[in-house]
Amino acid sequence: MALDIWRKIKQDNINNLYLLYGKETYLLNETKKLLISHGLKNEEREFNLSTYNLEETPIEAGIEDAETYPFFGDKKIVIFNNPTFLTSEKGKIEHDLKKLESYMNQPADFSIIVFYAPYEKLDERKKLTKLLKKNAELLVANTLTEQELQKWIVERAESFQVIIQNDAVEEMLRLVGTNLMLLTTEIDKLALYVGPGGKISHETVTLLVARTLEQNIFTLIDFIVQRKPAEAMQILFDLIEQKEEPIKILSLVSNQFRLIYQVKELARQGYNQQKISSIIKVHPYRVKLAAGQAKLFGDQELKGIIGQLAEADYDMKVGNIDKQLILELFIMSLQEQIH
Repeated sequence: MALDIWRKIKQDNINNLYLLYGKETYLLNETKKLLISHGLKNEEREFNLSTYNLEETPIEAGIEDAETYPFFGDKKIVIFNNPTFLTSEKGKIEHDLKKLESYMNQPADFSIIVFYAPYEKLDERKKLTKLLKKNAELLVANTLTEQELQKWIVERAESFQVIIQNDAVEEMLRLVGTNLMLLTTEIDKLALYVGPGGKISHETVTLLVARTLEQNIFTLIDFIVQRKPAEAMQILFDLIEQKEEPIKILSLVSNQFRLIYQVKELARQGYNQQKISSIIKVHPYRVKLAAGQAKLFGDQELKGIIGQLAEADYDMKVGNIDKQLILELFIMSLQEQIH
C-alpha cells in the first residue's frame, strides 16, 4: 500500500527504480512528490530533476540522462511519464527498449528512475513489464475498496499519532465519500484538531468534517425516503444559501436516482454489489449506499421519479418557473408519493 512506500521514503530508504501505476492519480502524484522532496535538496532540483513524456521522447534520451553524473549534488531523479510500451496499447513513437533492459541490469547508483504509468493495467506478458516489476519498488494505485479506504483512514490518522474510532471511520466515508484527496484533507484537519495522542470520535467527525455537495444530495434524498420533508427542505435551502446552482442540484439528484434504479435493476438480475460496481463504473461504496436506498422504492415508482426529474430539467431550461421553486415542488410531490 502507498503508506508503506511513503514510510520508507520518509526514512530515506529510497530505491533506484520505481514503478508507479494505476488510475488513482492522487496516490501516484503524492508518491512522486515525496520522492522528489526526500531524494533531492531544494537547490538540487533545478539541475538534477528531469521529466520525460514517453509519448513524445524516446526512452534512450532519458536513459542517457540517468547514466550521466549529477551536475550538482549526489543524486538525480529521472521521471518517465506515460510509458505506453508497458501496456498492450501501441505507442506514438519507437523506443530502444533493449537499452532500458540493459540499464535495469546495471543501474546507475546515483540516479532514481520513476516510471509514472496512469494505467489501470500493464501488459504482464511483456518481458520488460516482468523485469520492471521484479526490480522496481512497486506501487499499484487502483481504486481502493471500502476495506482499503477504511485502512487508509486509520493508517493516515496513525501517522499523526492519532487514533480514529471505527464509527468515526464510517462517518468519514459517509460524509466525504471515496475521493482520497478530500479524505486526506479531512483526516489531516481532524488529526491536527485532536493533536498527537488524541482520539477522533464520531462526534468530532460530525462537528468538523465538511460535507461534499454530492453527500448533501444523498442526505437530502435519504430524508425524503425517511419521510422527513422539513429536513430535506432545510438541506435544499442551505445549498441555495451556499450559492449552489439549482440546475446543478437537480442534475445530482437525477444522477442519484438513476444510480438507485440501475443498482436495483442489476441486483434483481442477480448481480452482487462488486459486479454492479464494475458494470456501471461506480465505486463499490456508492453502490452499497444506493442499494440501501433502492430497497425503499418500487421499480415503477423509480421510473416515475426519473420522469418527473426530466420534466423538472426541461422546466428549468425553458425558464418559465423559478428554478428554486421547481426543486421545492419536486421534493414536496416526491414526499407525497413515498409510503
